[in-house]
Amino acid sequence: MVRKTSSGFFSSIHEDMPLHVSRGYDRMVQHSAYPPSSTPPSPQKEKFSPEKYTQPYLDFMTQNPTVFHAVDHFTAKLAKAGYVYLSERKQWKIEPGGKYYTKRNGSAFIAFAVGKGYKPGNGVGIVAGHIDALTAKVKPVPKLQTKAGYVQLGVAPYGGAMNMTWWDRDLGIGGKVLVKNKDGLIEEKVVKLDWPIARIPTLAPHFGAAAQGPFNLETNMVPIIGLDNSDLSGKELPSLELPAGSFVARQPERLVRAIAGELGVGEYTSIVNWELELFDIQPAQLGGLDKEFIFAGRIDDKLCCFAAIEGLLSSSDDASPGIIKMVGCFDDEEVGSFLRQGARSNFMPSVISRICESLNGSSGPNLITQTLANSFLVSSDVSHAVNPNFLYAYLENHSPRLNTGVVVHADANAHMTTDSASTALMSRIAEKCGSTLQVFQIRNDIRSGGTIGPMTSSKLGCRAIDCGIPQLSMHSIRATTGSLDPGLGVQLYKGFFDYYEEVDAEFAQ
Repeated sequence: MVRKTSSGFFSSIHEDMPLHVSRGYDRMVQHSAYPPSSTPPSPQKEKFSPEKYTQPYLDFMTQNPTVFHAVDHFTAKLAKAGYVYLSERKQWKIEPGGKYYTKRNGSAFIAFAVGKGYKPGNGVGIVAGHIDALTAKVKPVPKLQTKAGYVQLGVAPYGGAMNMTWWDRDLGIGGKVLVKNKDGLIEEKVVKLDWPIARIPTLAPHFGAAAQGPFNLETNMVPIIGLDNSDLSGKELPSLELPAGSFVARQPERLVRAIAGELGVGEYTSIVNWELELFDIQPAQLGGLDKEFIFAGRIDDKLCCFAAIEGLLSSSDDASPGIIKMVGCFDDEEVGSFLRQGARSNFMPSVISRICESLNGSSGPNLITQTLANSFLVSSDVSHAVNPNFLYAYLENHSPRLNTGVVVHADANAHMTTDSASTALMSRIAEKCGSTLQVFQIRNDIRSGGTIGPMTSSKLGCRAIDCGIPQLSMHSIRATTGSLDPGLGVQLYKGFFDYYEEVDAEFAQ
């Protein structure tokens, strides 16, 4: 016997309840620190339309498969909007009303806009996330001995990649390539071969135990990239005759030829190094009967980075004019954020310190500490949408829906940076910009994942909240979010930049 809940889920009234969880999924809870008010929301010039961000998000995800492509895309968009590039290797000159961005390693960047009414010690409104995604990275020496006629590529899993969702997928390759130009200068270029050049083949179930695993990441999950049956035909494949000791001599020759051809590089030895990774080439696309879903790879966490940048760019210069509006997109979150381009590094603290120094002529602990005490960090990483096939894995009233709103992510053991004060502030902002906040906390018998929130807020010392867009199938090569969710993220993050100064003044100093 089955019944349909008000949320549309079907469940048996006699079904076993795994882990003895009481149900509560048919109740939609809007997370707010404030009771319903008869006061109308703050007037807006025009109604926000989240659907207008759906296609731009699909295009971004399809066209920018690697972390380097994503950073190039966002920084080019910032430059087009009038943001000025600041090299970390040069002196900075920053002025009130100015807009700027800086990069590290080509895989992380920080953008900021200084309000026209900024005064020394005023705060920074920050939305930050990570722009890296689970992937398989090409090893330094990936050339492998041909096995049974197959040319294979040596790769290493990044984070939790190369899990079983990666098997039998059409994989392209791309990333950053260092090329020496005619003047002897080494330049960084991005490249992608977005046709399926690699595949990790499964073993048919007919082979019994061998096909059931467990599988070895080093020996059982090596992608094939070509054929070489010269041992049977006796005909050797033509060689590029690459000089011994050069970087390209350690790489598969056909890969060298393909990368050089894509970049228009005539002299193979001018490629002095590269950082390449595999990616699923299937485009991001709409799904569902009414196209209410987005199916895509690498949603975690390019989704929140997209929403943060769009929120920054759409925030008026006249909104919160006394603060600095900032977006940070970091690399290496999936492996701990320990590198110089990660959230544990000095990247964001050094940027804020240099801003204070440039704007005020001098800087010291007193001014920087005051600035950070007046600041607020929105740690924006994707959260878990409720999965209808595993309702028992979720807490009642902590089961976020797609196409509903951004999720406040809480954790009693400090895996998230959310607290009561930060939740109250964000709830007030959501009220003013017309957003709905949902809430997620994981069960006591399951360990939560982590975000950049705790590490970044503790390094900065500012107030902070973990607040991200929901998705299904986290850490799969293909994931799902709602078709309105990118725009709902933009709405809240724009609201944060628009109203932070006003809402912060409502809280006792």
